[in-house]
Amino acid sequence: MIQVEICTPSRGSAEAAKAGGAQRVELCRDLACGGLTPSDEDIDYCVRVLGLRTHVLVRPRPGDFCYSEAEVAEVMATIDRCRQLGAAAVVVGFLDRAGRVDVALTRRAVQRAEGMEVTFHRAFDEARQDPLEALQAIADCGCHRLLTSGQAPTAMEGAAVIRRLVEAGGPVKILAGSGVTPQNVRRLIEQTGVGEVHGSCKTTLPDGTVQTDAVQVRQLIDITSQI
Repeated sequence: MIQVEICTPSRGSAEAAKAGGAQRVELCRDLACGGLTPSDEDIDYCVRVLGLRTHVLVRPRPGDFCYSEAEVAEVMATIDRCRQLGAAAVVVGFLDRAGRVDVALTRRAVQRAEGMEVTFHRAFDEARQDPLEALQAIADCGCHRLLTSGQAPTAMEGAAVIRRLVEAGGPVKILAGSGVTPQNVRRLIEQTGVGEVHGSCKTTLPDGTVQTDAVQVRQLIDITSQI
């Protein structure tokens, strides 16, 4: 069965995701800049009140994925808090100054996250190295999952690369994300062979706030459940 993860940048979005039938969310904030670490209060709400399988984005700032020592220390402390709050997984990504997967930092984060799953996020899509080589590095670090658009702006545009990643096999689950909608998810799965998809199912409210739409979530889940 295809696994569906809904990207939720707020409590309201997490509530909408649950109302639409989602069981798993990637929780973040400030989606406009690609997402940042959410508050401890929002993590606790999703885990304890909503009862969702909560994967927490751990990203201390916008911009690139090459971090200072102070920022790395913040990431590690956040991972500790995610465990204490009951998160099921953390979502991280590190590149070195050459634009390659930072193996040392990724391995350190995986070790710090013991007891939780670790997803390597779309920093992968900005890596300046062969995608299969980058995937192997992520696997060697012990990551459980890779969120990727196939090094393209959207998962549909990167479908050929995503298929290569899926066909490579190995222990890392491939989670296709970026631009995934109820309208294209069936075609994406057929073209890539992925077993997991990631979508924001977002809508814009009258006040301009971007929030997850429960109707779209339900549509996405209904379609994937038939595949």
